[in-house]
Amino acid sequence: MQHLGPHVDWLRAQVAAGTLRASGPVADAAVKRAMLIVATENRAAAEAMIATDPFAIHGQIADLRIVEWDPIFGAFNADSTMPV
Repeated sequence: MQHLGPHVDWLRAQVAAGTLRASGPVADAAVKRAMLIVATENRAAAEAMIATDPFAIHGQIADLRIVEWDPIFGAFNADSTMPV
């Protein structure tokens, strides 16, 4: 909880910068987890962005998985390789 305020401020800044497209907790998780959808040039940029999160800086991220995704259909289509 100590780092939650700064983490939320970081999330808001990422949204304002256009890098964070969506974020929120994973429902019914035994351990607190969240999913972030980010738009970066590549995986290295995503890793660098996450490294600036206060949760990352203070060792609050126990497990991190970065998966590249091409959102061809739906709300994030503008970010896809095939925008309509």
